[in-house]
Amino acid sequence: MKIPVFALERYFAQYEFSTKYLLSCSDCQTMPMHELAAMASEAARPLWDGLELGYTETMGHPALRRAIADLYPGLAADNTLVAAPEEGVFLFMNTLLEAGDHVVCISPAYQSLHEVARAIGCEVSDWVLDEQKDWAPDLADLEKLLRPETRLVVINFPHNPTGAAASRDFLDALYALLDARGTYLLSDEMYRFLYHDQAHPPNPACGDYPRAVTLGGLSKAFGLPGLRLGWLATQDMDLLEGMSRLKDYTTICHSAPSEILGIIALENREAILDRQTRLIRENLEILEMFLKEHEARIRCVPPKGGSMCFPRLTFTDSAQAFCENLVRDTGVMLVPSTMFRFGDHHVRMGIGRRDFPKVLEVFSSYLAAVG
Repeated sequence: MKIPVFALERYFAQYEFSTKYLLSCSDCQTMPMHELAAMASEAARPLWDGLELGYTETMGHPALRRAIADLYPGLAADNTLVAAPEEGVFLFMNTLLEAGDHVVCISPAYQSLHEVARAIGCEVSDWVLDEQKDWAPDLADLEKLLRPETRLVVINFPHNPTGAAASRDFLDALYALLDARGTYLLSDEMYRFLYHDQAHPPNPACGDYPRAVTLGGLSKAFGLPGLRLGWLATQDMDLLEGMSRLKDYTTICHSAPSEILGIIALENREAILDRQTRLIRENLEILEMFLKEHEARIRCVPPKGGSMCFPRLTFTDSAQAFCENLVRDTGVMLVPSTMFRFGDHHVRMGIGRRDFPKVLEVFSSYLAAVG
């Protein structure tokens, strides 16, 4: 398989562990391992204390799969496959797709959501979100892209990088459209628990649409990317079996400590997610004040979910050049929209970290100084 350089990840590799301030992270605030381990229930504590560092089950620890299934009403542990989040995309697409298939992918998007399909030999059409529509997905735009040979549609809500969200009514209409065509759906729901309007968050796709595969994990909303723990959930048991067989050629199984820590995290999901959503709400208020102060320089559609937003820089012809100057002069890292193949006028700004107010203040001072 020949696949292009992963632009976003190479950009992070250049700056993430060497620069002073990260203002573009998509994951939420993390925690020390001892803090998470201390949250273990009476049932999970022996799993951690007596852990042996041998091989683990390919499908995932049974208790972990049960905890994952609890997130998906109507599904059982047998409907899940534990995988590193990025691995999940690779397993799914290489199991479902063949060269010549047509795929429609939301855009902008995390690069693997479209490039893995292209590397397989598929033709990929971009379903472009429109800033003038507040980044809201438009089903009419999708219908124009669908073909008889469309095998798969890829969505991601809450959306990385814009913070757009999808309503229940929209998703129901999407499922009906795809079902009539026999089209599969990959729903990247890494930010599922971060809808800012928590009154009516949509159901996971894998429970409502039989041809849907949901990608989930602990990296983003839970703030635990170091565990490298994610999963796939689906009603399609044949597809799940195919993905598990392909996994024998990738990771085979998972880190034993990560699986037990994942069980503990899911046991305590309400407490962890409540902490993350409170922090994001606080940061959104600070972001709103920042945007008012710099409204002549920056325009931003308020995010409806997730841990990021996607402001437009109106004072420069190149967001990438600005970001390179910014990190050089201040140590503040922002990701330009060029890393998403989406022009050169936007930046991704992360709003899920505890140091957001401090880093935003450094960024604000720089904006004022450069005029």
